[in-house]
Amino acid sequence: MRKNWVTGVLGIAAVAAIGFLGAGCGNDTQTASSSASTEKVVKMGVTQGLHAEIMEEGKKEAAKQGINLEIVEFSDFVTPDVALDNGEIDMNSIQHQPFLDNMVKKKGLKLTSIGKTLVAPMAVYSHKVKSLKELPQGAKIAIPNDPSNGARALLLLDKAGIIKTRAGVEFPAVTDITANPKNFQIIELDAAQLPRSLDDVDLAAINTNYALEAGLNPVKDSLFIEDKNSPFAAVIAVREKDANNPLYKKIVKIYQSAPIKKFMDNKYKGSVIPAF
Repeated sequence: MRKNWVTGVLGIAAVAAIGFLGAGCGNDTQTASSSASTEKVVKMGVTQGLHAEIMEEGKKEAAKQGINLEIVEFSDFVTPDVALDNGEIDMNSIQHQPFLDNMVKKKGLKLTSIGKTLVAPMAVYSHKVKSLKELPQGAKIAIPNDPSNGARALLLLDKAGIIKTRAGVEFPAVTDITANPKNFQIIELDAAQLPRSLDDVDLAAINTNYALEAGLNPVKDSLFIEDKNSPFAAVIAVREKDANNPLYKKIVKIYQSAPIKKFMDNKYKGSVIPAF
């Protein structure tokens, strides 16, 4: 009888212990699950240079609100949109609206913008002349080879008074040049390569992010620069299906906040203009 009683007690104790351990494991699992569910990881694609630098500040502000912003850097404009469309990243901050519109149309990407970020004025630079008036007959002028930034460069050259583009064409191509008195040679190159082309051409129209990366100050070093009324404001893009995602909208608001504006003003001294 005593043996049976001991066996029973031990059995009950064992069951209790298993129950206790099971309850402990259950709590740990729930805690881990809860922790995982509250951790918000968002992959943000950026291009090297100013977009990456500003987003690093955005990452700090996002962390204060419990959002883990993982920054993924790219070295060109095209790949980040393809990666976003494929779901490899969740958002990107790399481009102005006309460029995004062209990518959507040209490649059939299902992307849309959900907020403006900045205007990074395009400017023209030279290692060979100190003013546009000094450009010789037949001078080589390099511009970006993608349609939207190429159009932006041609409009800038038009505004500078050294060529004319077809009236009424919002985003002109080289074939839309209607007046070229000095027979300038327009050379189309990858946007990222333009700073390195300055020793080989007479003039180059360079996006601000690549100019800053190459040590060029758009305000001090350029011969002509876009003004603050440029229609080429940069945007944050997402997949169309995520256009109303509250988390992504929250990240846009974080970007468009006073701390980020202050960082931009202090860091870039007017060469980057907040678009919010």
